[in-house]
Amino acid sequence: MGMSCNQCQESILSTGCTARGVCGKDEMTAKLQDVLVYATEGLAVSAELLPGQVERSVGQLVSESLFVTVTNTNFDEDAIVEQIRKTLAMRDALNARLPHPSTQDVALWSGSSREDFLLKAITVGIESLSENEDLRSLKSLVLYGLKGLAAYTDHAAVLGYHDDDIYAFYVKALVALTRDLDADELTDLVMETGGSAVKAMALLDRANTETYGNPEITEVKTGVGNNPGILISGHDLRDLADLLEQTEGKGVDVYTHCEMLPAHSYPAFKKYSHFVGNYGGSWWSQDKEFDSFNGPILMTTNCIVPVREAYRKRMFTTGLAGYPGLKHIPARAEGASKDFSELVELAKSCAPPKEIENGKIIGGFAHNQVLALADKVVDAVKSGAIKRFIVMAGCDGRHASRHYYTDVAAALPKDTVILTAGCAKYRYNKLELGDIGGIPRVLDAGQCNDSYSLAVIALKLKDVFGMEDINELPISFDIAWYEQKAVTVLLALLFLGVKGIRLGPTLPEFLTPNVVSVLVEKFGIKPIGKVEADVEAMMAGA
Repeated sequence: MGMSCNQCQESILSTGCTARGVCGKDEMTAKLQDVLVYATEGLAVSAELLPGQVERSVGQLVSESLFVTVTNTNFDEDAIVEQIRKTLAMRDALNARLPHPSTQDVALWSGSSREDFLLKAITVGIESLSENEDLRSLKSLVLYGLKGLAAYTDHAAVLGYHDDDIYAFYVKALVALTRDLDADELTDLVMETGGSAVKAMALLDRANTETYGNPEITEVKTGVGNNPGILISGHDLRDLADLLEQTEGKGVDVYTHCEMLPAHSYPAFKKYSHFVGNYGGSWWSQDKEFDSFNGPILMTTNCIVPVREAYRKRMFTTGLAGYPGLKHIPARAEGASKDFSELVELAKSCAPPKEIENGKIIGGFAHNQVLALADKVVDAVKSGAIKRFIVMAGCDGRHASRHYYTDVAAALPKDTVILTAGCAKYRYNKLELGDIGGIPRVLDAGQCNDSYSLAVIALKLKDVFGMEDINELPISFDIAWYEQKAVTVLLALLFLGVKGIRLGPTLPEFLTPNVVSVLVEKFGIKPIGKVEADVEAMMAGA
């Protein structure tokens, strides 16, 4: 059958993956994910026909199903097939309540086996969105924005936080993807997706901070101790909370990896003396770092790379993450915790982690903490000590072209401050860049999920300086993208009116030249260029 996947930045020759994904998924996994998206659209069509508000159970399942298809989240075909069945079962349950049920391809689902779904996959996928490449491009922008949105709403739902308006938007947008809309209608839908992205990030911010407290400035160690350890990666804070509680007093240390680094800044986790530090760097280097860690690894969400035999037997998945052959920790029962006892017992039999570096990383600069320093920051701007803020948030990736962001950070004048969130930080967060009057030159707001903090900071500075437009601030945006959550963040920034964003290391290939032209005209989006020229332009406000 082949595959057609262009949803991430690292595809083959920048034309989409057609045989095997750079991420590691094969064509069967890719096609099953296409079928899951299509089944989720069918669920939305049925949900729209029900009177009243979209039911929360529908919104949650839509979030889960779309999140499963985010790059590097789930490679387990059995798990994807089960998610398709769950989605079709809910669609059928809704249809049973309708006087005139949806007939969208109901007769074409010949069964519920993997083979049936693969047969269906022949007729679905990104190419089926529209025969017109520009309309397909706009629909892709909406779909990938929805996938990133799903990650944020699912994380919030895990903590018991929901927004029924966002769930209703899922239904509206997915139904729209099945219809013949013109470019203006789809452009409006793109902006609505950005508006929902702002809501979702605000919801997740509230969920995290009300549950675990507002992040505080924190020094995180990168060395290792003498105890065996468990390494937790991904993004899920509730999984970390369960793990810390179950490892307390067991002689097992807990380390974070990649996007779990910001967890050290939450007050609720500081009480655990065995929560000792961060191990390694960005997600794409995990094959080497997981090998040297020696102990169990827990992958809670996306950012899995193909698993090596060296650590396969001590790697676990949970939540919506999955990988064939790995043990999956089941979901928690209502009101209970997940059971991580198997990881704890395994850790006790493992050697301590091998040290790969020994230093510290400073984080915790989410919006509440930065706004607490607002007077100091404003004084530094007014005095000229800080000339400009450079937002270098977003994703990291394995391509050498991403060294651009390291070079930009090193080349920026010493009177600039970098605002960051997401794993892009690993390109420069270990550089010795110094501070400006006690303000570190890299202010890390947290995970990609925490990019909302950067928007809050910018909007607050706009008010403090009495400006009408966020684009009047001494802030430039030099964003790195990789997958669909970064697309969602980009749409949120566009919705908030941010203009002149540099996007790299390449522009999304699912954007046609005509769609790029519209984004350039309306928002001034531009590709990254040479380091020296970009630094000069940003310092000049261009």
